[in-house]
Amino acid sequence: MEVQLIISDMLGAIGAMAGLILALATLLIVAGKKLAVAEDPRNDIVEGMLPGANCGACGYIGCRQFAEALVRHETSPAKCTVSSDAERQRIAQFLRIDVGKAVRQVARLACAGASNVARHRAHYSGIKTCQAAALVGGGAKTCNWGCLGYGDCEKACGFDAIVMNKHSLPVVIEANCTACGDCVTACPKDLFSLHPVDHRLWVACKNLESGDGILGYCQVACTACGRCAMDAKRGLIEMKNNLPVIDYTKDHNTRTPIERCPTGAIIWLEADGTVVKGREAKKIYRQQELTPQST
Repeated sequence: MEVQLIISDMLGAIGAMAGLILALATLLIVAGKKLAVAEDPRNDIVEGMLPGANCGACGYIGCRQFAEALVRHETSPAKCTVSSDAERQRIAQFLRIDVGKAVRQVARLACAGASNVARHRAHYSGIKTCQAAALVGGGAKTCNWGCLGYGDCEKACGFDAIVMNKHSLPVVIEANCTACGDCVTACPKDLFSLHPVDHRLWVACKNLESGDGILGYCQVACTACGRCAMDAKRGLIEMKNNLPVIDYTKDHNTRTPIERCPTGAIIWLEADGTVVKGREAKKIYRQQELTPQST
């Protein structure tokens, strides 16, 4: 008898719980329908006009979020650096908004220490990625700030905007770069940063040591001689932590600061990727890898 009562009580409790769950589910469904906000049908149309790269260069997680922001008039088509001028204009006309203005950005690499000019202090035989190599004493390169050369940035780039040259140094192809920032995240040495495309005057080094002794392990390192800062217009370049720092709010459309750099650590970057060094920069002829045993 007692067992029957226990079973009856359990069934009653289960029934009550099931009823409560059903009631709550019904309330949620009703509330969801009443509180639902109809989505603007233009979101789908504008998303279809975008390239679908989901690169994040516009400042949004993906093209869908950017499309929704465009429809809400919270941003402008110009923010999409992957779209062509014609595609941005098409979106603007559809939404009846201004195309807007946005300075195109590209990735810049603060290192020129390729394998033929920068020495390694040891041979690394682990997993061939920069992230893995950096875990072993910061990497095998003698320069603690130098590019490790295993191409994590190239692998991370989904737009074929980075290629490794024959000396294991990344080269940014500006025409393909969307400023998505994936290379910035991938590099364990923090050598990449995003800059407006008109930042042609560039310091291709992050070494913080000073003096010519540096040249024993990297022939293109900045020696902190300060000649670039001396020759530049007042306030354009300041030496900080043994490196020249360019104030891009000043008129930086000048090659004067690169001319007397003895190592070519401060350079001028052409739009086609050509690196221009100053007249006093040491010419590099070596093509072989600069090994720890080299002299």
